Amino acid sequence: MTRNQRVKQADIVRAVKGATAAGLHVSRVEIDAEGKIVLVSGSPDQKDPDPAQSAYDAWRAKRDARTS
Repeated sequence: MTRNQRVKQADIVRAVKGATAAGLHVSRVEIDAEGKIVLVSGSPDQKDPDPAQSAYDAWRAKRDARTS
């Protein structure tokens, strides 16, 4: 039995073309289980910063700055 597609290839192409026309460089496309399309811009080798790790690093740098 076949399943209806929530996201079609044409939807993805339309989203990428729109982002490209707006001047963004699309490095990857993510589609969640509900069909939401997320375009990630930037260079493909660029890592997304982890907000929890960044907050920890900021706290630790602040703490170490006080001790010296």
